[in-house]
Amino acid sequence: MEELESIDRVYTASPPFLCIMSEKEQSLAYGGQALIEGVMMRSGGTMVMCVRQPDNEIATDSIEINSITKRFKILGFPFIRGIAMLFETMYYGIKSMMHSANVALEEEEEEFTWSDYLLLIVMLLVINGLFIAIPFVLTNYLGLEGIIFNIVESGIRLSLFAGYLWAISQWGEVARVLQYHGAEHKAINAYEAGSDMSTGEVAKYSRLNPRCGTSFLFLTMIVSIALFALVPKTTFILRLSYRLVLIPVIAGASYEVLKLSDKYRDNALMQVIIKPGLAFQKLTTKEPTDDMIEVAVKALEEVQNIQDSSAE
Repeated sequence: MEELESIDRVYTASPPFLCIMSEKEQSLAYGGQALIEGVMMRSGGTMVMCVRQPDNEIATDSIEINSITKRFKILGFPFIRGIAMLFETMYYGIKSMMHSANVALEEEEEEFTWSDYLLLIVMLLVINGLFIAIPFVLTNYLGLEGIIFNIVESGIRLSLFAGYLWAISQWGEVARVLQYHGAEHKAINAYEAGSDMSTGEVAKYSRLNPRCGTSFLFLTMIVSIALFALVPKTTFILRLSYRLVLIPVIAGASYEVLKLSDKYRDNALMQVIIKPGLAFQKLTTKEPTDDMIEVAVKALEEVQNIQDSSAE
């Protein structure tokens, strides 16, 4: 992805299909998420959701966000901010997805409470916990030790993750979300390159993005190898507990690595770190249709319009 001119924000990644915004830094301006028949785009405190309705019209809704990292300064500190942004991103990601489902199906929008969102977030954490626990249990039976144990464990985790991505990509409805994911990336890539934002021009750009949520997840596996190597060899239960308890720490550290990969994107080492995540995105994105690209472009342009209006 080509670097845009100096902009006072950076966007980085979260769980699959979602990118989040952080504090002022010279980097990219927009992040987003694929929705059900739509795309969410976010820049700073503005979030826009554009969804294709059954009548083929595009419904647009916007939300102003006062990030918790701005309200509570301590949550904006390095390593802590990644954890805070992860939970905030999950909340708004779920909110956007639920909204898009209601719009696409023309159903009355259900009002979710904080407890509903908390339950969904806990469910996602449990699923992520399984990706930590299962590889550890399997590797433990091989009788390996030290760094070799950690590498094999991460290899198994990577294989399970790839299998999971492939499996869900075969499901019809999910496949369409992955196409919208590709449309989101193409729109951002085209914008950053200073391209004309017509559907035909945007379609020429890559559907891959180095700061996507998929790349973030791959980074967590690299960070976990280094972090778990520091954990002393104790009992089976304690070692498994370490891996589950340290999930937020891994997420926070991975966030910082992702920020560095953006800042030093031309560095040879960072290129090596970025490439595996891009390869995995071939599973989490698909080539979009023109009407999907139209939705992504509209979402990005709506964010711009709102910000321009606020600046006046």
